[in-house]
Amino acid sequence: MKRVFGNQESLKYLEIAVKKLVAALFTVAISAVGASAADLPVKAPAIVAPVYSWTGFYLGVNAGGVFSESDPSTTTVFSPIGYFAQSSTFAIGGVGDQQTHRSDFTGGGQFGYNWQVNNAVVGLEADFNYFGVRGSVTGAAVYPCCAPTAFTINSSMSSDWLATFRGRAGFLATPALLLYATGGLAVADLKANWLFTDTFATARESASISTTRVGWTLGAGGEYALMNGWSVKAEYLYVDLGRATTTSTNLTAFTPPIPFPTNVFSHAIDLRSNIARVGLNYKFGSL
Repeated sequence: MKRVFGNQESLKYLEIAVKKLVAALFTVAISAVGASAADLPVKAPAIVAPVYSWTGFYLGVNAGGVFSESDPSTTTVFSPIGYFAQSSTFAIGGVGDQQTHRSDFTGGGQFGYNWQVNNAVVGLEADFNYFGVRGSVTGAAVYPCCAPTAFTINSSMSSDWLATFRGRAGFLATPALLLYATGGLAVADLKANWLFTDTFATARESASISTTRVGWTLGAGGEYALMNGWSVKAEYLYVDLGRATTTSTNLTAFTPPIPFPTNVFSHAIDLRSNIARVGLNYKFGSL
């Protein structure tokens, strides 16, 4: 009995010793982990880049292409004491219904002011551009009454400058990318010339227009902020300057010239343009 009891005592003491050893090792391990953690470098707080603000006054330049369409027209009226047969006036109206298509260069500058409210940006912008629009067209036909004699109508038009005054409204697809719609007034100079001649009796009539037209424009674009206040943009505008008209009573025929003021000529011209351009802006007050 004493022998068995002695073995149980030994096991009990051994169990207690093992538990103390495990506890000591655990304490040492915890201390080592804590010391290692204390030796690790402290991670620096992340630096957050400042968010670009679109609010402010800006100034910039732009350049691109203008694709224009114009519909010059020429008509005249029949008069019993005039030069033309009635069938001739119909023929002149048909040939005088003309059209031109042109692709030209445009370039200039713009300035404006934006207000940013959360992800929405609204603003006002004005620009002044060289508007190198030129176009001409010639039409001819034989007089229905008097073949083989014929007549010719020459039309030409041009515009040298364009100014727009527009509102802009858009949203930020990202903090640096603004997508917007724009629209407002368009103002431009418009010049046109017409010349009517024939081979029947060297008839001749001419007219011209030189005016400043006020029309409208609509478009859309995107602008991307770079750094230090700079941004780049791509933009499309549709411009409609309406229709201008004039009349003349200066038809003459024969040699020496005989006037025929009762054959009143009417001329009209319009101008519609699609503008695609890119630009560079600088916003003042940016870091």
